[in-house]
Amino acid sequence: MPFAQLVIGPPGAGKSTYCNGMHQFLGAIGRKCSIVNLDPANDKTSYPCALDVRDLVTLEDIMEEDKLGPNGGVLYALEELENNFDWLENGLKELGEDYILFDCPGQVELFTHHASLRNIFYKIQKLGIRLIVVHLVDSYTLTLPSMYISALLLSLRAMLQLDLPHLNVLTKIDNLANYAPLPFNLDYYTEVQDLSYLLPELESESSRLSHEKFGKLNQTIIDLVEEFGLVAFETLAVEDKKSMMSLLRAIDRASGYAFGPAEGANDTVWQVAVREGMGVTDVRDVQERWLDAKDEYDEQEEKELEEEVRVRNMASQVEATGAADGGPDEDDEHDYDEELEKWKQNMPDSGVRVHRK
Repeated sequence: MPFAQLVIGPPGAGKSTYCNGMHQFLGAIGRKCSIVNLDPANDKTSYPCALDVRDLVTLEDIMEEDKLGPNGGVLYALEELENNFDWLENGLKELGEDYILFDCPGQVELFTHHASLRNIFYKIQKLGIRLIVVHLVDSYTLTLPSMYISALLLSLRAMLQLDLPHLNVLTKIDNLANYAPLPFNLDYYTEVQDLSYLLPELESESSRLSHEKFGKLNQTIIDLVEEFGLVAFETLAVEDKKSMMSLLRAIDRASGYAFGPAEGANDTVWQVAVREGMGVTDVRDVQERWLDAKDEYDEQEEKELEEEVRVRNMASQVEATGAADGGPDEDDEHDYDEELEKWKQNMPDSGVRVHRK
């Protein structure tokens, strides 16, 4: 049974970057993956596209022929895709059992109240593909209480509209240290803890928000989000393999992939690591890595990378020496094995190391 991620989120959340990074990561762990572009405005994809909606309809043609703006043109294009779903169905059948990433458009109305994208998802599900929605939100929204509340409302509305297995993800978490310090620890935002603590922060953010009527509105919105109790966030730094591994494990468990495919004895080390949860970090580790001690971790990783390059160069020299001599003979076989054993012992540990303050 094929599995797929539906990658949604507002513009600038990093959907295409995520698809590119996840495609490379899945390939590295030995999971065959294909990307389907569902954004008719995305004419320059940074990833290899197995199926592109622009082969069916393009935003430029719609805007020119029907005299529509960009947002209206995207809505029209998704309606066209819904009405010509057989084109998408035939393309998906050619992908076989590949793990699929659907790169979706960024207009929020498509996944908050417009029906076409939801109908397309349901039709894909009827093809026997197990779906999970990965909703990306820029972690910059944490820097202002009003933006964070807006992100909560957007996430909640998308969850209710699409009605599919759903994960909300705070992207670009590695950039969070570049902004002003957060008033609360990261787990407060990812776990959506008592939102009443944000009310004074909302009032101090703008003098307009300190008015009595805004206070009642803010309290009502907070009560709404807490009453549903659905929204929580994962974190992601797309260039960090431990962060990608942790997120992929959460996605696999939520989508059922962790319990579905029979992964046999020929699995690679990375496949076993992802399945067993090796390298998974919790939000406290993320807080320390990217906020509290980012510079120290960056320096440590740079040293480890330099050491890894040095060790690889040493191994290459040892192997090249053996090859040039026609392989180690009986006299220098011991020296060759000794050098190789030293190289193995110097190989840096790739396990998770958490340094607490």
